[in-house]
Amino acid sequence: MKTHHLIFLVTAMFVVLFYDQESGLNIGILGILVAVLTYFNTEKRFKTRTFYSVLATSILSSMAFAWYGDFASFLAIFTSLFLLGFTSKNKELKSILVIPVFAINFVTFIYRVFQLEQWLPQRKTESFWQKILAVVLIPAFLLLIFFAIYTHGSSHFASLFSDYELDINLWQVIALSILGFFLAFNYFNFSIYEFFIKNNHYLKNDFLNEDKKLKPTYDFLDLPFERLSGVVSFLALNILLLFFIITFNYEQFVELPKATANQLAEETHERVGAVIASIVMAIGVIMFYFKGSFNFDNQAKSLKILAKIWVFLNAVLVISAFAKNSEYVLNLGLTYKRLGVYAFLILAIIGLIFTFIKIHQQKTNAYLFNQMVWYFYGTILVCSFINWGGIITSHNLTRNDFAANYHYNSVDFNDNQLLEYYQKTNNTEMQKILKHRADSFQKRTFLSKILYYETLDF
Repeated sequence: MKTHHLIFLVTAMFVVLFYDQESGLNIGILGILVAVLTYFNTEKRFKTRTFYSVLATSILSSMAFAWYGDFASFLAIFTSLFLLGFTSKNKELKSILVIPVFAINFVTFIYRVFQLEQWLPQRKTESFWQKILAVVLIPAFLLLIFFAIYTHGSSHFASLFSDYELDINLWQVIALSILGFFLAFNYFNFSIYEFFIKNNHYLKNDFLNEDKKLKPTYDFLDLPFERLSGVVSFLALNILLLFFIITFNYEQFVELPKATANQLAEETHERVGAVIASIVMAIGVIMFYFKGSFNFDNQAKSLKILAKIWVFLNAVLVISAFAKNSEYVLNLGLTYKRLGVYAFLILAIIGLIFTFIKIHQQKTNAYLFNQMVWYFYGTILVCSFINWGGIITSHNLTRNDFAANYHYNSVDFNDNQLLEYYQKTNNTEMQKILKHRADSFQKRTFLSKILYYETLDF
């Protein structure tokens, strides 16, 4: 299919799927259809392993949205489809560029849409109008004439049309058409500007030969002094971090257990936030010193060793925070925020691992971003595929201080677990409320349904 065929087809599907509907199954169906259309309209040379992987995750994230219909699954399907479109057009550009590429295309849409020669087929004007005359105007003229004759000749024939009122919200159709066209146009007809192609080499994972030449980073600081600065800095930072780890663990595991639950929560969140900030800054410092020739300086062995020790000590700090968060969960139960802490700490460990690899295997700074963008994407997928609300509720049900109201109001997709709890506690009123909530979702029209609620049998 040609580009304009895809744009108009997806626009029409968008209107049909969303007219007088809420978000639900329709977004999942649209995501799968767009993924399939992308597959059949991608050239063979672009069908790489990455393309097939993103194609699979696009379909899976579409199914996840059809099942849950929440923000996490929406973010997953949105990210997956735009990554799929990006990889279907270019296999050389780094995936981190997908964000600026589509952001610029969204902004320039109003300009690009009027460049008709770039997305509409070129045809001779004379031939085009002849086709309009033959296929549209002449048949429409004849149809109107005979329609007038037949309505005058039969009152029953006329009543078929006069008694029928076309119940269509025209403004909604127009709004959906504009939004659908905007999304379809930017997806199937996005432009990769020359700027991105020219600067893609700055995102390479490995240094070029000219990058390996030893030279000072700044004119005011010679190479030996810059090397000495790095050694002194990392030595001082290692000593500082070692003392911080000792005090951090003392405060976490000796002082805080004496605190109240609210103090424990507040202090733990503050300390975990400090750990995450520390890791981000640590990686930034290493990227500053190992952005160029120091990676290949034979006299910088001490600097590399000290940097690796600092990475190791930061990993110890993350593990300490991980252990404290686990103790926090055991004492106070699971929440979305505490699961989010786990996610950030795991990403921090992954970032430190790739930082160590960067130093050891002499990789560029862009190597870290190129690797981490896929792990962030993976985190989004994991968040969309798994019923975290069910896990949170199941875990907390084993506690004596289970807060039923909190889990009803603030935790999603835990209806089965709550029903079991209310049946056990003979709370018939809350059982009715749960059933009413499930019924409200099950009574939605087909395209607005969320499949999770279709599995509930109260």
